[in-house]
Amino acid sequence: MHGKRVLVTGGGGFIGSNLANHLAEENDVIAIDDGYLGTEENLDEAVEFQERSVLEDDLPTDVDVVFHLAALSSYAMHEENPTKGVRVNVEGFVNTVEQARKDGCDTVVYATTSSIYGSRTEPSPEDMDVEARTGYEASKLARERYAEYFAHHYDMNMAGMRFFSVYQGYGGAEEHKGEFANIIAQFADDIANGDSPEIYGDGSQTRDFTHVSDIVSGLELAAENELTGVYNLGTGESYDFDTVVEYINEELGTDVEPVYVENPIPEDVYVHDTMADVSKFTEATGWEPEITFEEGVRRVCSQYQ
Repeated sequence: MHGKRVLVTGGGGFIGSNLANHLAEENDVIAIDDGYLGTEENLDEAVEFQERSVLEDDLPTDVDVVFHLAALSSYAMHEENPTKGVRVNVEGFVNTVEQARKDGCDTVVYATTSSIYGSRTEPSPEDMDVEARTGYEASKLARERYAEYFAHHYDMNMAGMRFFSVYQGYGGAEEHKGEFANIIAQFADDIANGDSPEIYGDGSQTRDFTHVSDIVSGLELAAENELTGVYNLGTGESYDFDTVVEYINEELGTDVEPVYVENPIPEDVYVHDTMADVSKFTEATGWEPEITFEEGVRRVCSQYQ
């Protein structure tokens, strides 16, 4: 993308700030964030920041592209206040897109979730059956349905990106997420400081760990190609939590053992395994993930060495 006017909602957050900073190199970027998780400190000076909620009127939606990432972005966040979760995740989405539509913007790329696939050790394609086991998942599925409405009724380009397990490490914008950060970031910080990482269950659960730089490139390509529909962003590979600890110890030259605790998340809603099928998005854009798991762990650990 070059020379575009762009709005990134949730732009002070982990993924949003990485996207905003990248796009600001070639575009006029506005980032809005209500400060719940995001912070202006994550943004480069080239990004125009406004502390705003996606529930407000008169948002800066007179842009060429909207990247809508603002959300209560996990099961735990949503369960703390389910009503707020619906307002932010669903009403905030519709409010932002409707204002953008009225301002003449016809391209929206938005965050949905891969957790709707449930637990799978095989790659999950976009056309498989999905269900909402949590309020968080229900809110993201509602986004996808409203996106269909905007696409069909107003002929807008509406690309929903189902992120898999996104990480960067505490050396980047992920640090402010704290307990909500990816387990690679949390485990690396624990081990580097000599603390035993806490693993729910027996450590056999797996995730498709996707570096934030690959997510950013995917989001940009979705906008460039004016896509409509839902697409996976992942690597197509998965690693279990015990392996994550092993790789971090190897990279840091440490030998810190994890502690296994009872999973506080109910088993019937806990996603035990994830793996992306990214063939649909690759065919549409040519995108492929570039950061391997090993390289990603090295990047996360580099700040401690």
